[in-house]
Amino acid sequence: MREPSAPLFNAPAARRLRAALGMGPEHVAYGMRVSYGLPYVTPDLVVAWERGTAAPSHPELTALAGVLWCSPGELFGRPRTLREHRIARAVAPEDVARAVGVDVRSYLRMEESGQWRGNERQSAVLAQVLDLALPDFVAVTGREAKLAELLRSAVTTRWQAYVRPVRRLAPLEPDVLEGALQELHEDYQGHMAATLSWGGGSRSASESGREFLDRLVEHFWAAVEKRT
Repeated sequence: MREPSAPLFNAPAARRLRAALGMGPEHVAYGMRVSYGLPYVTPDLVVAWERGTAAPSHPELTALAGVLWCSPGELFGRPRTLREHRIARAVAPEDVARAVGVDVRSYLRMEESGQWRGNERQSAVLAQVLDLALPDFVAVTGREAKLAELLRSAVTTRWQAYVRPVRRLAPLEPDVLEGALQELHEDYQGHMAATLSWGGGSRSASESGREFLDRLVEHFWAAVEKRT
């Protein structure tokens, strides 16, 4: 049974990297067959990967990266899950499990379920091993939904009351966090003001407010980035 496809395979990146090396699909296929023991890889399969009609499995992606002289992370888009971050950095699950202090089966179960169950110390080690930026750390440790809930309350009520709860999820400098929350609050209140007129506001203004709330976490990290 073959392994599942690698996450978020970036077909244009694979094609661009191959072209930069002056290689044809046949050269890539030959390298994967000879150097990585994948006898079934043909130029047509390489072309299918580059066109996005097929995606390589994990061993295939590792071999493809080797032939193209790049890291596996260069061959797919922005990682979103714990598993995708690990693969992007070419770290074995055994190495992550050993570093955070859990057995490899328990770690893989957390990857498969998408629910990180490590304590604060283990979470800090995980962030270091996988070189996670804070937004990625919050996402892969399952805190993003709670963050979205707190942010929604912050923009719809008094943002000052949510500085400490948000900081427990996303340990930011107080001035950075306060500035970001205040900006989000003012932006949302501006959307709401646009809907409150004698005529009940426009439909587009109301939709704009809903869209703002739907993308609240994204807006939060953008506001944080401006201040850091």
